[in-house]
Amino acid sequence: MPAAPETAGVTTARLPSQRGDGTAVARTGSGHYWVRLLPVLAVLAALTRLPSFLRPIWNPDEGFLATQARMLAHGGVLYDTVVDRKPPLLPWLYQGAFWLFGDASLTPLRIAAVLAQLVTAALLAALARRRWGNLAGATAGIGHLLVSVGLSPEDSQAATFEVFMLPWTVAAFLCADLARGRSAARWGALAGLAVAGAALTKQTGGAVLLPVVWLLWRSGPGRARALGGLAVGFLVPGLAVALVLGAHRFLFWTVTGSGSYLSVSGAWLVAVGRALGNTGILAAACAGAVVPALYLLARRRRFAESDLWIWLAASAVAVTTGFQFYGHYYLQLLPPLVLLGVAALRRLPRWWRPAAGWTALAACGFTVWGLAAPHGDLDHASRVAAAIAHRTAPGETVLVWGMHPEDYWLSGRAPASRYLTAGFLTNFSGGRGGARVGEEYAVPGAWRTFRQEMERRPPALIVDDSRGQPYGPAHIPAFRHLLAGYHRTATADGAVLYVRRS
Repeated sequence: MPAAPETAGVTTARLPSQRGDGTAVARTGSGHYWVRLLPVLAVLAALTRLPSFLRPIWNPDEGFLATQARMLAHGGVLYDTVVDRKPPLLPWLYQGAFWLFGDASLTPLRIAAVLAQLVTAALLAALARRRWGNLAGATAGIGHLLVSVGLSPEDSQAATFEVFMLPWTVAAFLCADLARGRSAARWGALAGLAVAGAALTKQTGGAVLLPVVWLLWRSGPGRARALGGLAVGFLVPGLAVALVLGAHRFLFWTVTGSGSYLSVSGAWLVAVGRALGNTGILAAACAGAVVPALYLLARRRRFAESDLWIWLAASAVAVTTGFQFYGHYYLQLLPPLVLLGVAALRRLPRWWRPAAGWTALAACGFTVWGLAAPHGDLDHASRVAAAIAHRTAPGETVLVWGMHPEDYWLSGRAPASRYLTAGFLTNFSGGRGGARVGEEYAVPGAWRTFRQEMERRPPALIVDDSRGQPYGPAHIPAFRHLLAGYHRTATADGAVLYVRRS
């Protein structure tokens, strides 16, 4: 992990972090510290996410959010005429950005992602500084930004759920760490609000509740007030969102309606391979934190940051949920990993320089990877979107039978269905390959609703973008029946286009 106080202009004096009763000692020169550190963090946040600005879209998650936000802006209703398996905060953020800046570019969301990483780094710096001093604070903030790019660019550079979830999780942990004495109830409530924010960004963000409860339970005489505040702060936002969106629909789309999707039956080898691959990539990027922490554990040295280990374990369970193991899931591990690395390096002072050098070198390598990454999926989506735009009028609807919802956004055509990918109707997922794919594994009730949509307003164009995958028309009789009312007119980069018969 990088210790860069000289470049940051931050004082390196190690101040006592806690009194004997566990209460943090007040820092001197706090304003001066942050005035010097925050610009460094801001520059690093912008540099590490520079690749994100160099292409219109990074992955289907961004395409889904962009299409979804455009539908919401044109009168769509979340969890009704616009559906996804995710909570509402990020779709609302995309919708708000489109309302303010227009829906033709994701640049405002890229800037928001830079700010989200900056806030995460600043909160980690505050937490580490509170516990271990100024140098540790600067190291944690800088270290997080450097390792935040330590995955494939499609996972680390996209403005998707995990990036916007991280500030909430760190804020929750920091508030819980501050919950002592007379202020316990207030900080407990703020921790609860932050946990709710994390869970309403992505469900697995709620995993931070476990270390937060642990911290509050150990907070001393005020633990009852702190835990009471936590319960109120956590429950009120969730209940308010459920009331606004409809409790049944909200619960179905975020919790109960994804049973088949979360199963890994028949696809264990695919899941294990992806898990090992992404774990290895992240471990290499975070070796400056991981190796010192594991070294101390192996030698059974005193390394008693139990709350951080609980946070890491809870985050690891969250990454495992659903057994998809996509790379961007691993971003949730970064805050506790960074803090554990800082804690370990304080006990291994000779390891600081090699850890800093490795982390900086790895960050440069991953950033260059992002700058030079091939445009394979983007090029395909762009060709298909161009074909859609060429063969339809702006007011006509389109059905893309595939896993690239960005086709709608890039072509400027409205979806004919609330189901933006074939995955809702077939349970196909790249994380499982061809296992458990078919009409019988669809979201409960989806085919009935889909048929009603097709009868009420048939799409002017259907694009079969399955390209040999197990959800293609040869495997899905209901989709093959739909195509009977259309005739093949063209192909675009392997996708087959069908227009309605007169």
